[in-house]
Amino acid sequence: MKNRKVKIGIIGCGVIGCQLARAIEQRFSERSELSALCDIDRNKAQGLKSRSSSNPAIFSQEELIERCELIIEAASAAYSYEIAQKALERNKDVMLMSVGGILDRHQQLFSLAQSKGRRIYLPSGALCGLDAVKSAAMAGISQATLITRKPPQGLAGAPYLAEHNIDLSSIKEETVVFEGTAVEAVRGFPKNVNVCATLSLAGIGARKTIVKITTSPDYKANIHEIQLEGDFGKLQARTENVPTPENPKTSFLASLSAIATLKNILDVVKIGT
Repeated sequence: MKNRKVKIGIIGCGVIGCQLARAIEQRFSERSELSALCDIDRNKAQGLKSRSSSNPAIFSQEELIERCELIIEAASAAYSYEIAQKALERNKDVMLMSVGGILDRHQQLFSLAQSKGRRIYLPSGALCGLDAVKSAAMAGISQATLITRKPPQGLAGAPYLAEHNIDLSSIKEETVVFEGTAVEAVRGFPKNVNVCATLSLAGIGARKTIVKITTSPDYKANIHEIQLEGDFGKLQARTENVPTPENPKTSFLASLSAIATLKNILDVVKIGT
């Protein structure tokens, strides 16, 4: 008897949404099916549908959630909380890519998932070392810092830069453009540093996690470095990410992390912490 396939709906048909759709159809077709798509820009959803072999339906956010079993948010931080809340209320599991969008109210979502007996999946994104961070948190973490280095185009459009009159085109050498808590980083760079939200949830929280953002025209990669201290000892983990060609703000590893998370959901064997 064949295993029943998990019906998956993707909200957000940008770079990560497209790569996830391809993975569902090419890697995980025996265990899942791409049932539905949704995007605020219907042309994006239509474009992805035309490239898909499974002919997914295009639905509104509400109808997609109603018809699918696993909801994947690949839209933006502006919508991730709302999508997660609606999915959980309808007894659906949800994977969130825009983790920064739930940071201020994550506890409400976690409690809702608990009460409904559902699961929330948060991929590690463009960050290595989260398995060790989760393990260290079992004993106690005293300090957590994330140093992010991105080329200027990877930070373009961030609200923090506009508010502080920081002109990226005038930067000619390595420059620290932000230093503060993960809460402040997510608010100031909602499309650039989702990793700091994920790190803070895995570790000591967003108000205690320190984030430093540096840029330089000489940078060729998106680099994230975790520095951790606690009862377990010390940890340093550095990731040098190649930007996704379609979007320099997104690291290729972020898409791969989402695909690996989906594999973990569908697999019987779970490897790693």
